[in-house]
Amino acid sequence: MRADARAIFDAAVGRAHPSGCLPAHLPPAPAVGRLILLAAGKAAGSMTALAEAHYLDSGFPPERLVGHAVARHGYEARTRHIPMVAAGHPVPDQGSIDSATRALELAASATADDLVLVLLSGGGSANWVAPAGALTLAEKQAVNKALLRSGAPIGEMNIVRKRLSRIKGGRLALAAAPARLLTLAISDVPGDEPTAIASGPTVPDPTTMQQARAIVARYGLDLPAAARALLDDDASETPKPGHDAFARTEFRIIARPAEAIAAAHAAAASAGYAVHDLGADLEGEASEVAGRHAALARSLQREGRRAALLSGGELTVTLRGKGRGGPNQEYALALAIALNGAPGIVALSGDTDGTDGGGGEATDPAGAIVDETTLARARALGLFPARSLAENDSTGFFEPLGDLLRTGPTLTNVNDCRVILIEPER
Repeated sequence: MRADARAIFDAAVGRAHPSGCLPAHLPPAPAVGRLILLAAGKAAGSMTALAEAHYLDSGFPPERLVGHAVARHGYEARTRHIPMVAAGHPVPDQGSIDSATRALELAASATADDLVLVLLSGGGSANWVAPAGALTLAEKQAVNKALLRSGAPIGEMNIVRKRLSRIKGGRLALAAAPARLLTLAISDVPGDEPTAIASGPTVPDPTTMQQARAIVARYGLDLPAAARALLDDDASETPKPGHDAFARTEFRIIARPAEAIAAAHAAAASAGYAVHDLGADLEGEASEVAGRHAALARSLQREGRRAALLSGGELTVTLRGKGRGGPNQEYALALAIALNGAPGIVALSGDTDGTDGGGGEATDPAGAIVDETTLARARALGLFPARSLAENDSTGFFEPLGDLLRTGPTLTNVNDCRVILIEPER
C-alpha cells in the first residue's frame, strides 16, 4: 500500500510537468520584432528550457530571442540561451529583487512588434519582488514572514503583496504595453484564479485596497512603517479590468491541480481502489482537515470497501511552536494521531513541487507517509506525537522514523496531493 500511495502521487506530479503540457501552447514566433521570454516560479527552469528549444530548433534567430528566467534555489534548469538564475522562496532575497528588475526592464523595452511570452508557476510571488515606495528588501521579507506565520490563505496573502509591489497585480503588463503579451501558467492555487498565480503580474486585479487593509487587521499583522504607508495610500491601488494595458494580453492555464488529481484518480483506480475524490481545491488548517479525513477513512473502512481517498488544494498551518515542518507533514502527523494505529490504512501527503514548507531549501521533504505502525514505532523511539504537533515539529517527528517523503525538486507545482488508501476491516 505504501508503494501504491507513492505511485499515485507520482502520477499526479507527472501529469503537471511542463514537458507534457507546455509545447502545445507555445505561440508562433513573431514575424518581426523580438520574442521576449520572461519566466518565474518553481517550474521556470523546465518551462524556459522547453520554450527556448522549441523556437531555436525551429530556426528562430537567436539574436531576436531575449529574456530572463528565475526559479527558487535548487529548481534551476540548464538553458541554452536565456539566462537562468535562482532566488529565495518562500522568503525573497536579493536574487528576487534583481530578477524582477530585469523582467521589468525587458518588458519596458518591448515595442508593438514584439511578443512578450511570460511563463508563470507557483513560487513566482517570491521570485519576482519589486518593492514599491520606500519598502526595502528586509522589510519585504518581514512582511512575507508575517503573512506566512499568520495562517492566512494564499489568496489573502497575495491581496496584500500586490499593494507593496511594482510588478505584481498587473504591473508587468503595464510595463510591457503596447506589445502583445501571452502568459502560460501552471496553476498552484485553488480555483485556478489567474490573479493569484504568482500574484497576477500580467492580469488586471479586481481586489481592492480595502480588502488588503481588512486582511492586515483581521490577522493583526505587524507591518513595517513603509508597508503601512503604501497600504494607507490609494495611489498604491492596482490596475483594474478594462485598463488599456490589457488590450493585447492573453492568459492561459496549461496545467492545473484538478488535472493532477484526475491522474491520481486514474492511477488509484488502475490499482484496484474505489476512488473517493474530495476535490483539488481544499483549504483549511492542516490538522483540522486531517481529523475530518481520518473520520471519513474509518467510515469507508467500516463499509468494507478497498478505497482511495484523494484530495488536493493548499492547506495552511498557524504557527504556534518553533519546530520544523510544512502543511503536508503536519497533516500527516495529525492524521496519524487521529487514526491511532488503525490497521489497513496508509496515507501519503505531499507537495507536488517536491518541498513542503521547511527552511526554504530544495532539500526539504515533500511531505510524509503514515501507516498503522507509525505511532508504535514513534513510541519505541521516545517520540511524542501530540507534543510534536503542538510544536509544529512534524519534520522532527517523521525524520527518525524514515517516513519523510523525499522527491527532490520536481520542476513543476500544482499544489498538494493527499492519498489515503484503505483496506476493509480485518
